Amino acid sequence: MSDDSHRFVVVTGGPGSGKSTLIEALAREGHAHSVEAGRAIIQDQTAIGGPALPWIDPSAFAELMLCWDLRSLRLAREQKGTVFFDRGIPDVIGYLRLMKRPVPAHLETAARRFRYHQTVFVAPPWPEIFAPDAERRQTLAEAAATHDAMVETYGGLGYELVALPKAPVTERLRFVLDRLAAPGPLTP
Repeated sequence: MSDDSHRFVVVTGGPGSGKSTLIEALAREGHAHSVEAGRAIIQDQTAIGGPALPWIDPSAFAELMLCWDLRSLRLAREQKGTVFFDRGIPDVIGYLRLMKRPVPAHLETAARRFRYHQTVFVAPPWPEIFAPDAERRQTLAEAAATHDAMVETYGGLGYELVALPKAPVTERLRFVLDRLAAPGPLTP
């Protein structure tokens, strides 16, 4: 576990549940953040005609996500204070399990070695805001299955899961910041 893990807060869940919107709101308030690996990789691979896309080569896509997430952690160490992550290394494991693909040993090692804050915020499926787009091709049912895979994966790695309320982004933002500021097991 890195000495900085207590500063690295993950927001996870299924697609279309408001994770990225929350991360963007945290960034507007001045908090350091990382962007989601999956969406960026899909955009890059599509732009260059690359094969590492979830609908072409899920294993190659997962390897690129792992590389992205490891780089995001290195960059986060250079930031001061709390850094919010739009997904983390365990999401790659959850993705592979969801796709019924083997999880390579080096990915399991990465998830154990490179830890995040003990508290992980989970955005639940939210049909009222879910909408597919160019990078998000999943159905609502697939989004719910992704949420479940992430809950199982992070829980299995010993993280404390906190469900985000289905509320406007300003309320979600306040909820996260209040939970992190509360005394007790949520503080490092």
